[in-house]
Amino acid sequence: MILRLRLLVLLARPSLVVLLGLFTATGLAQGGAGNDAGRLMQALAAVVAYLVVAVVLNDLADETIDRVNLPRDRTRPLVAGAGTRRELLVVAGAAAAAALGVAATIGWPALAVVAAGLALSAGYSLRPVRVADRGALASLLLPSGYVAVPYLVGMFTAPSGLGGDDLVLLGGLYVGFIGRILLKDFRDVRGDTLFGKRTFLVRHGRGRTCGFSAACWILGSVGLAGVDSVTPELAGAFALFVGVAMVLLRRLAQVRGARRDEALISALAVVGRATTATLIAHLSMTDAGWTPTAYRGAMVLLVVVMVGQAATMARQGPFSRLRLRERAGVLLRPQPAPGRGPVAAGS
Repeated sequence: MILRLRLLVLLARPSLVVLLGLFTATGLAQGGAGNDAGRLMQALAAVVAYLVVAVVLNDLADETIDRVNLPRDRTRPLVAGAGTRRELLVVAGAAAAAALGVAATIGWPALAVVAAGLALSAGYSLRPVRVADRGALASLLLPSGYVAVPYLVGMFTAPSGLGGDDLVLLGGLYVGFIGRILLKDFRDVRGDTLFGKRTFLVRHGRGRTCGFSAACWILGSVGLAGVDSVTPELAGAFALFVGVAMVLLRRLAQVRGARRDEALISALAVVGRATTATLIAHLSMTDAGWTPTAYRGAMVLLVVVMVGQAATMARQGPFSRLRLRERAGVLLRPQPAPGRGPVAAGS
């Protein structure tokens, strides 16, 4: 039973739960309900169930490629022998029903968004559509599932309606995330090349991929125009995060080796999460009526902590604690994740 629960946790991908949870909270906060824990839990229930479906479909479709790219990755149940295809299909069906059921309690707009997200996930991973094999198109569509679905579910859970400024912010988050999602291909380049998967990295190389990613990071910051009550502190934090990302991308553009790539991409993921977390903090503190002094202090502390975490990650690389061994249920001790970077540079 415990092993099955750990299997569910692995299928949900804790890093992706955090990522999509941040976008959900952003939508809720932009809608004026950033301090409403009940609405947040309701929105997260729908989003996490949707995420499980997306991950399961991807794992089922990419089993062969994962055996090449991630042969020692214990967080891939099929590769590790910790689950069967039939079990994963049952999990996907139950999670899809849960996602649609919870979304229906929020309202028909949230239900429509979740249904569209599930259809997108199926089209992304499964044949005959299989958008994942279509290079640049995959990099443009995947952020819709990672960004638009949770953000809009959060927005529709909030009491206010969807306005023009909310769409501007969504556009900025979407473009910025494209720059981060491109970087996941560094981890998978060997298998992608072997199986003819025409990713942006395979087609255009390291330098152009990092350059395009940098352009997306910069353009994504324009989304600030859609944020309520932008302050100098928030604008300064965004500028600093973009600057740190430019430095990391410049280093990534140089050939350093798999471990070095992993550390830099993980550091960029920290910066991406920091951008979203800072935005949520701004919206929540503004909505709660914090004093300027308290607001300024909290923002400075948050930025210092996040930049420090990114610097540490760039030096040391990621450290994975959650591992699942064989179907027998033998647990591994915590150890550095071998040859594995983030699912997305933001995860």
